[in-house]
Amino acid sequence: MGGDGFWNDQETAQATVSELKRVKASLAPVQDLAGQLEELEVMLELAAEEDGDEGLGEAESMLAVIEADMEKLEFRVMLDGQYDVQPAYLTVQAGAGGTDSADWAEMLLRMFVRWAERAGYDVSVVDRLDSEEAGIKHATILVKGDWAYGYLRAESGVHRLVRLSPFDSQNRRQTSFAAIEVTPDLDDAEAMEIKSEDLRVDTFRAGGAGGQHINKTDSAVRMTHLPTGIVVSCQSERSQHKNRNTAMKMLQAKLAAVAEIERQKELSDLGGEKGDIGWGHQIRSYVLHPYRMVKDHRTNREVGNVDAVLDGDIQQFIETFLRSKASSKTT
Repeated sequence: MGGDGFWNDQETAQATVSELKRVKASLAPVQDLAGQLEELEVMLELAAEEDGDEGLGEAESMLAVIEADMEKLEFRVMLDGQYDVQPAYLTVQAGAGGTDSADWAEMLLRMFVRWAERAGYDVSVVDRLDSEEAGIKHATILVKGDWAYGYLRAESGVHRLVRLSPFDSQNRRQTSFAAIEVTPDLDDAEAMEIKSEDLRVDTFRAGGAGGQHINKTDSAVRMTHLPTGIVVSCQSERSQHKNRNTAMKMLQAKLAAVAEIERQKELSDLGGEKGDIGWGHQIRSYVLHPYRMVKDHRTNREVGNVDAVLDGDIQQFIETFLRSKASSKTT
């Protein structure tokens, strides 16, 4: 990168920068752990020379930290997908069920935002369409940070809620569904080229209250990829140009995800196995009545504290699922 003329070829340069980013993200935790082990070795040598319990106590505390970091590193090795290190777009789509499903979609959106904030990621709303009475019809957020896609891809699928409906005058039990779709936010060097003749671009007035330009200019953008029928939209920016750029990145991400799904299907077919990759399959149930439990149907992991899960405590489900996928690859 320090060589003469490196930036003359922008496409090649960006590809190199992207590769460097991935390598650093993989090596940094290994290097940090190696440094901790060296420090622990010195600490143990000093404790042996001093023959005191204080030094050993400090070494034991440091060892506990190292073991925790080692466990995280072992888990990180499981994130070996092509785009796992990338930020992610997460879309929540309300299913059939009217206001209950729209409300459930908004509950899920809050759950993922809370998880992302706890994990130290930056979250921004890219697109949102509110329902008439309560909740949302759909929304898309961008989760920025290393490995966001690697973690969140475990959440793709249909999420089911069972509860006493707050929107039913008779307070009857209602089952609601919402679908989660996760795609990687690609670097410019990784993004695939889309032909202009394959696109239909529509502009419309952005929804929502506030801002002098909101509902006054056609700043929102909707893109349709004609060969696949994939549709994306963005209305988070007041500038139509910025919304168009974001919508293009979302479309490129979805096309890359579709290509990856097809590749995984081919590998499964070659191996004689039928994978669980696909859209629309139910992956998890959140039951608030007649009992309280969250169950992941892929791993059978169950948690009784539903409130904590809905407040963003979903890392346990993510890790259990990814560990099960990694285990199935080696058997």
